[in-house]
Amino acid sequence: MTDVTQYETVSTDAGEARVAWYEGPEGPEGTRPWAVLALGHGAGGGIEARDLQALAAALPARGVTVALVEQPWRVAGKKVAPAPKTLDTGWRGLWPALARPGLPVIAGGRSAGARVACRTGRELGAVAVLALSFPLHPPGKPEKSRADELLGSGLPTLVVQGGNDPFGRPAEFPEGPYRLVGIPYGDHGFALPKRAPLGPDEAMALLVDGVAEWITSLR
Repeated sequence: MTDVTQYETVSTDAGEARVAWYEGPEGPEGTRPWAVLALGHGAGGGIEARDLQALAAALPARGVTVALVEQPWRVAGKKVAPAPKTLDTGWRGLWPALARPGLPVIAGGRSAGARVACRTGRELGAVAVLALSFPLHPPGKPEKSRADELLGSGLPTLVVQGGNDPFGRPAEFPEGPYRLVGIPYGDHGFALPKRAPLGPDEAMALLVDGVAEWITSLR
């Protein structure tokens, strides 16, 4: 895992959340931070996810402080994520800590964390939303679409989606005011089949470059 600059525990109405801050160097040899990218994890894992770690490793050197957020249920050691309303409560409660550096905050996350960012970003004052592996629908149930959450963010939005994601492949996404970067052959966690013509490092490079280019366009 990438080296953390510092950990911060934040009390919320849903319990104690934890933020792992990844900050780049400042001064003549570093790029001064100009934005914070706050990323929540999914319902089946934590901030050790490969995409979250890849962004935390790469973006601070480009002037974007990355804050990886552990929801209260995860900090408490529970195995099952709570209802979306409770996830939103935890995210709202830690937002002041994310905004404290005084920089523009991009709200984001993977899977369930992406849904939280879409639902709450505008009300909290985020400047944009990054949705990694947005769960457009439950696997095998395209009729149960969550497109309204994505389309209703009201903010500049980037979706990064695996080409073989059972929660929604890129071609399944409706047209809308957002950008989409596809990671060929990637599943919901951006893992690749052994026969894929690109490797894991190449897939993460595509993800990081796509996100970095989009974030730079917001500046």
